[in-house]
Amino acid sequence: MKIRKAVFPVAGLGTRVLPATKAMPKEMLTIVDKPLIQYVVDEAREAGIEHFIFVTGRNKGVIEDHFDRVFELDATLKARGKKAEMEILARDQPEAGAMSFTRQQAPLGLGQRHEFYPPAGAARPRPRGVVRPRHRRRRAVRRGAAGRTGAEYAGLP
Repeated sequence: MKIRKAVFPVAGLGTRVLPATKAMPKEMLTIVDKPLIQYVVDEAREAGIEHFIFVTGRNKGVIEDHFDRVFELDATLKARGKKAEMEILARDQPEAGAMSFTRQQAPLGLGQRHEFYPPAGAARPRPRGVVRPRHRRRRAVRRGAAGRTGAEYAGLP
């Protein structure tokens, strides 16, 4: 059976990269030209994932905002004739209903049952993957230090 849903446990406090994460979630830290979470979602999409389930926490609303449409931005770009920027936004925009977000009330850590069992109906009973963006960040930062561009990150193994 093919895995089509993935759970992204992104509710952590980001203490390993303080003070950068004091005001911004670590998943939104930019690597070259996109936030880390965008690279992770792109990689999961290339692997065949169709539904992305994010387990978020306090101060992580910006992750949900990143994957949402901003009509004012779209209208401004269109009015100014910025087609290249519009294409980039359209390329990264998920399909309607492809993403779900649930909020974890307390930082419970990884490896606990809660991260594998989001709210009823979100991912049960079918097989699903758990994607940990932390590992992706380490690879991206290592490769970024070697002088790679953002376009090359999308094809990382």
